[in-house]
Amino acid sequence: MLKNQVRGLAASAAGRQGAIMTKTLLSLGHGYTARALARRLVPQGWTVIGTLRDETQFDELRAAGVTPMLWPLDFETALEGVSHVLSSIRPDADGDPVLRMGRDALASAKGLEWVGYLSTTGVYGDMDGGWVDEETPLDPGGLRGKMRVKAEAEWQAVEGLPLHIFRLAGIYGPGRGPFAKLRKGTARRIIKKNQVFSRAHVADIAQVLEASMVAPDAGRVYNVCDDSPAPPQDILSYAAELLGMDPPPEVAFEEADMSPMARSFYSDSKRVRNDRIKKELGVDLTYPNYRDALKAMLDAEQT
Repeated sequence: MLKNQVRGLAASAAGRQGAIMTKTLLSLGHGYTARALARRLVPQGWTVIGTLRDETQFDELRAAGVTPMLWPLDFETALEGVSHVLSSIRPDADGDPVLRMGRDALASAKGLEWVGYLSTTGVYGDMDGGWVDEETPLDPGGLRGKMRVKAEAEWQAVEGLPLHIFRLAGIYGPGRGPFAKLRKGTARRIIKKNQVFSRAHVADIAQVLEASMVAPDAGRVYNVCDDSPAPPQDILSYAAELLGMDPPPEVAFEEADMSPMARSFYSDSKRVRNDRIKKELGVDLTYPNYRDALKAMLDAEQT
């Protein structure tokens, strides 16, 4: 069935930097970021196959021009005719789930031009607000960061794979902004000394991924973030200003009632450099700072 879907959907297209021949992307774990990428590729004639665990979302993918496939899958069959692979699936305590099932199939697949793995800037660990770039040694303190370092190494160990690793900062965008919590009155400004985060708008992440597909450089690692690392309370204060509201109350980090997952995000404080995506991929960020991004997100809600 997959072979017929791939053949039926394939078409020639023009790419963002010139003519691109028909390509097929297998998106493993077709979530928020991968869907933003698909919105760029599908109109160009790409075939995009997205895996999900939940069949109830299949119609939503089809409506977006994406061929849905149930995860887990038969890698040997799924990779036939595929030119590009993107993995957004998180590692677990045992390593990377994709490689546990598909390492051999990926290593022996014919015609792969580009493989992308979505990692996180959490691999650098805590820098007490200092700057990191792609050459900074990996030193995560938390379990999630350590699992990502292990997963990156597993992907890099697959011989002959045209691998590109993207270390994403905090992802935000439509549906993932501060406005809903502010309107509900549940937002709080958590104050922790020297706490700084870098962020990446989902549209810019998709732009970076596409730019890498157009100009692949196997083995390269890219930080993906905007130009304006900032304390989290600054983002909430500006979002409240846009809504014409008073900023939410301040709560000391030590006193805040937070889930273990939420609290873990505050264990690292760093500023992330993004020079490589600009110099090597020619990316001109659509949202270089959170102010432009939040204003655009609010404007889009009101239209």
